[in-house]
Amino acid sequence: MTALTQDRNTPLKDAEEIPCLVGAAKKIFAGSLVVAAATGYAEAGSTAATLTALGRAEEYVDNSAGAAGAKTVRVRRCKAFKFANLAADLVTQAEFGKTCYIADDQTVAKTNGGATRSAAGKVLGVEADGVWVYIE
Repeated sequence: MTALTQDRNTPLKDAEEIPCLVGAAKKIFAGSLVVAAATGYAEAGSTAATLTALGRAEEYVDNSAGAAGAKTVRVRRCKAFKFANLAADLVTQAEFGKTCYIADDQTVAKTNGGATRSAAGKVLGVEADGVWVYIE
């Protein structure tokens, strides 16, 4: 490959809402925190160290009887979403701008739980009823 010597019509893809192939035997609820498992397939957020936060499910998808990739879920990303705050490991104002961690498909925590939780995103606000989390 060589560097450009003239203009290039580089393709563009909107990355705010993306289609994600759902993992085998997985169910994802609308509004839930969606992750990519180590396999690259989407599933609901959970406590595990090998997940990558993708965003919020825009729809309900039931692939509980399907093979990996048999169904697709629309996931919104590059926004801040309000998730529940884990009472046993509360995110506080001191975490503003810092990373918080996935406890389940609707809950985030302050710490990685001794390396058992994956990163959810950056804390953009803490309110009595939840934590605003920016997910790229």
